[in-house]
Amino acid sequence: MAVTADKPGRAALHLARAASFAPSPHNSQPWFFVEEGHDRGFEVHADAGRRMPLTDPGGREMVIACGAALFNVRMAVRHLGFQPVVDVLPELADQDLLARVGFGAHAAATGEEESLARAMPRRHTHRGPFGPEPVTEGLLSDLRDQARAEGAILQVLDVSEKVELLARLVNTAERADRVDLWRAVELAHRVGPTGVPVAACHAHPDLTRLAGRDYLGLSRRYTVPERRRGAGTGIVAVLCTPYDHRADWLLAGQALQRVLLHAAGHEVMAGFHTQPLERPDLREEVRRGITAGRHPQMVLRLGCPAQMLSTLRRPLGEVLTRGPVPLRR
Repeated sequence: MAVTADKPGRAALHLARAASFAPSPHNSQPWFFVEEGHDRGFEVHADAGRRMPLTDPGGREMVIACGAALFNVRMAVRHLGFQPVVDVLPELADQDLLARVGFGAHAAATGEEESLARAMPRRHTHRGPFGPEPVTEGLLSDLRDQARAEGAILQVLDVSEKVELLARLVNTAERADRVDLWRAVELAHRVGPTGVPVAACHAHPDLTRLAGRDYLGLSRRYTVPERRRGAGTGIVAVLCTPYDHRADWLLAGQALQRVLLHAAGHEVMAGFHTQPLERPDLREEVRRGITAGRHPQMVLRLGCPAQMLSTLRRPLGEVLTRGPVPLRR
C-alpha cells in the first residue's frame, strides 16, 4: 500500500517504528499501520499478502505477530506519557483490521513500562544453540507473571517426559516439512536481506533437542550424531490460551511480546519452534499431552545467545499510511 503525500505525524512515526520491532514468522513482517487523522489515532492491520500460505494457511501466526506489534504500540504510547485506549477487532467486516489505538489520559510511564520499551530494539530471535549461562528460576517466574498479565499462560516444561514429547512432535513436523518441496521453497524465499539473515542460519538445525528450521538445507548435507544433540537447548516453554479464536491469537501475540521484552531486558532471548502447531493433528497432540487442554499458540526456547544478529525491518514508508483505508473484499 502506498503512502499518501501527507507527511505522517511524529507520534505515528514513533508508534510505527516501535511496532516494526515485533517478531514475525521468518521475519515476514505481515502488518501495516494507519494513522487516523494527524496523531489522533493509530491502526494495526494484518497484511495478508505477506502471510506464508503453506506454513500459516489460517493466518494464526500472522495475527500473533500483529499482536506482538500491538503490544509494542501500547508501550510506545506509554513512553509518550499517555494511557493507550485499545479497541481490538473493531470492524467485523474487515478481519484484517486488528486494533485501533488511541491516546487516553496523560500518565507517566512506570519504570517497568520504560524498561519494556527500551528492550524493543534489543530483542532478537535466536536460531541455534544457546550459550552455557542458565536462565534463573526467578526470571522464569517473572516471565510467567508477564504472560499472565496479558491473559495467557506461559508453561515452562520442567518435566523431562514433556520436553521429550514436545521434542518428538517438533521433530516429526520438521521432518515432514523438509520433504515437502513447496514448503521448502516457501521457507527458502524467506532467507536473505529482507527475511532471515543467512548468517543466522549457519548452525545445523538438529543441534538442539527441538529441531530447528532447515533454511539452508544443511540436514541434506550431513547428519548430527545423537551424542552432539541437546546441548544449548535452553529452557523449553509453551505459550497457550484458554480459547482459540482470532481475538485469542491477538492476545497471545501481546503476551508473547511482553514475555520476550522482559526476557531481553535480562539478556535472555528466544528461539521459536512452531512446526507442530502448523499441523492440526500434531497441534492437538500438544494440546492434549502437554498443555492440559489449553490451546498452544507458540513453542519457544529461552536462553542466553553467544551472539545476536539483527534482522532488517521494512522501511516505515512501506508500513505506515494515512487513513482511511478502503474496505477490502
